[in-house]
Amino acid sequence: MLSQRSIKGEYAKQLAFSSVALIAVFSFILYAYIKSSLYSELKEELITEATYVTSSGTKYPIGTQINAYSIASLRAGEITILITSAPKRESGVVFREFKDSEKSYFQIQYPYDKHENSYVSITKDVSGIHKLLSMILNSIMIINFGGLILIQIYAFTLSKILSKPILELSNTLAKMNENMLKPLEMEKIPEEFTPLGQSLNSLIARLQRYMLYQKELFIGVAHELKTPLAVMKTKCEVVLIKPRETEKYVETLKSNIQSINEMNSMIKSVLDIGRQEGAQFEKSEDLDIMAFLRNIGENFLLLAREEKKFLILDLKPESLMVHLQPTLLTQIIQNFLQNALKFTPEGKSVLFRSAIFYKTKLRIEVIDEGCGLDGSIDIFAPFKRSGNKSGAGLGLFLAKSAADALNGSIKLENRIDSQGTVATLELDLRELEVVKAPKKASSKASHLWQNMHT
Repeated sequence: MLSQRSIKGEYAKQLAFSSVALIAVFSFILYAYIKSSLYSELKEELITEATYVTSSGTKYPIGTQINAYSIASLRAGEITILITSAPKRESGVVFREFKDSEKSYFQIQYPYDKHENSYVSITKDVSGIHKLLSMILNSIMIINFGGLILIQIYAFTLSKILSKPILELSNTLAKMNENMLKPLEMEKIPEEFTPLGQSLNSLIARLQRYMLYQKELFIGVAHELKTPLAVMKTKCEVVLIKPRETEKYVETLKSNIQSINEMNSMIKSVLDIGRQEGAQFEKSEDLDIMAFLRNIGENFLLLAREEKKFLILDLKPESLMVHLQPTLLTQIIQNFLQNALKFTPEGKSVLFRSAIFYKTKLRIEVIDEGCGLDGSIDIFAPFKRSGNKSGAGLGLFLAKSAADALNGSIKLENRIDSQGTVATLELDLRELEVVKAPKKASSKASHLWQNMHT
């Protein structure tokens, strides 16, 4: 049995319905054509007979019944010819059909004498024609019934053929797991399913990157936690070998406390990854992204002043309503600004700017005057650090994942004009369902920023 949600069943129903409708219309047209042809021939025959009577030259009085043998080679009883009058009726040829007992008749009234307003009335028994039409109609119904069965078989077979690529695609995807992710072979997919295959390959590629990052993350966490633990254990063992001065014990404890703080910082960063994965399922909302970015920038202005640095805001356009997940955007911009202020020396400046390019791209940039990037490492991989500052090395990994979730792209490159780094986020406005109606700017950016710092 085919369920209501079965594609194969839907194919079969739609195909059967359309085929039955087509055959029904064709049968109706065929029957109407046959009937029209028979009656057209009958009318021509009666007109010929009526014309023969009127042109014979014999003057028949009204009420005369003319012998059919004198008209044509017709069998007696098939037609009745009568001279009749119709004083109240307009002149012209009139056809009508009627029944008498179990027989059907077709009649023509043809003008005979316009002065007397008389007509030649010829009545023909058409019971045979009705019987023939009934036989034709029954035959069409029987053929249609047989055709309906064949259509059902054909529809089911065709739906099975049409659904075969979908079933093969489903089986291929069902066999995949985290240990066996491979792209679909596009040459084996029908042309109609090419867009679907490309979308699935894009998704598989993202899953492969995600699984790779996850493996790197777990390996990195184990390595980053194992090393300080081994150092702490060694220090404790060395101190306990023999009695030592109090200062040595205090020094060892302070060193271990520092290592513990570093591990706590790393664990916090790992927990941030878990929170970000939850943020990717956050409901998108209408947001004035420019007001959102200004709120974040204003919050970082306070940090810049405390560190004796300058943060310059150059955010354009004035307003732009989009539909996105604000938490993910906050994670990216916060990471850019934190890194820029961290690596920029005192007295130097950081530029936070945005602009629209090609009418479809919103480009957000954070430009600092720091030490620049080491081009030999993958800065987006987990636990990869660049520069001379401490950190877990997970910030850009989180920013890259958030940008992917927003269907955006980020890149970091060294400045050409001077020393420093340019961090860029590009968002495709076509993907963000730009909202035309302006809305009141909210303070959600500030609220999110503060929550992620507490």
